[in-house]
Amino acid sequence: MRSVLVIGGGIGGMATAIRLRQLGHKVKLIDSDPNWRVYGAGITITGPTLRAFKRMGLLDPVLANGGFVTGYKTFLFDGTLLGQTEEQPVEPDLPVAGGIMRPVLHAIMSGEVRRLNVEVVLGVSAEEITNQTDHVDVTFSDGKKQSFDLVVGADGIYSKTRPMLFPSAVAPKPTGQGSWRIVAPRPQGMVHGQFYVGHQNLVGMTPVSDDAIYMFILNPDPDRKWIEPAEQPALVRTLLADFGGDVATIRDNVTEASSIVYRPLEAALQPAPWSVGRVVLIGDAVHATTPHLASGAGAAVEDALVLAEELERAGEDVPAALTAFTARRYERCRIVVDSSIAIGAHQLARGPMDQLGPMMKAPLTALAAEY
Repeated sequence: MRSVLVIGGGIGGMATAIRLRQLGHKVKLIDSDPNWRVYGAGITITGPTLRAFKRMGLLDPVLANGGFVTGYKTFLFDGTLLGQTEEQPVEPDLPVAGGIMRPVLHAIMSGEVRRLNVEVVLGVSAEEITNQTDHVDVTFSDGKKQSFDLVVGADGIYSKTRPMLFPSAVAPKPTGQGSWRIVAPRPQGMVHGQFYVGHQNLVGMTPVSDDAIYMFILNPDPDRKWIEPAEQPALVRTLLADFGGDVATIRDNVTEASSIVYRPLEAALQPAPWSVGRVVLIGDAVHATTPHLASGAGAAVEDALVLAEELERAGEDVPAALTAFTARRYERCRIVVDSSIAIGAHQLARGPMDQLGPMMKAPLTALAAEY
């Protein structure tokens, strides 16, 4: 049994805490937010992400609380149907893909963290991390100090752990696009995800439950402007003014009471290695991506599973396990980050619509293979 500190209570951090605790390790999870909050948007769950949740033992509650599709329909932005595909699941007992509300997923995962008796400490951060030969010394923001066999930095795209390990770490860079997510009623009989193309704003929608969907808009946003919440509904309606189909119905019902989440997109891929001594970075701390392949959360859950496997394989040699972890994960995560950035650049350049499908298919095919 090892003592492990997990820094960050997001999807990757919780997945790591869950999997290591399942294997019998003593785990402490900290998060700087005293309320352990999560914003209220939907999240897409791809086939590989469903497979990762299955490996972690969380598939049943995800299936019970999410919404799922059998394939995808592509429309011209005015609502003209361009094509429909029925997809095959990555494993026979899994849905093709779907979605879930992020707060619902947080509740599922945090509930499992608590059930497994992970020590959870909120409102604190790691202020100093010092590698020793056989342990790691950590000083917390509340002044307390503690030693661990392993420290996992899962503190997101703006990780404070990353510069402690790598002073010249790659910083997140804007991609020139913004992302909007709007929660709305699920259209009657919807069993396919939807994409709307041919416009400077790319739009899609995914079910997140039996009666709700989240719709995303990816729009050019070179200035990364802050948009006051009171101004967001009118801007959403403007961004969608040219659209038809189900998008038009949702647009016409966007009000000040609608659930809208907006953020400018950024991405960063940290070069290998992702560890120093007995400290390793996972998830957005080293491979922050954009939502174009809907694979950021899934990659973080896979990180947790692979890290646990390599720790089991390496025995007492924790640094060797962390080196092996990076070796297994780097190329797969590079595909996600680089492909997502390239797809976004293609959209910004208003590249040919018929190239978008192949640009997405190649990396998604690679991700369908076992991690």
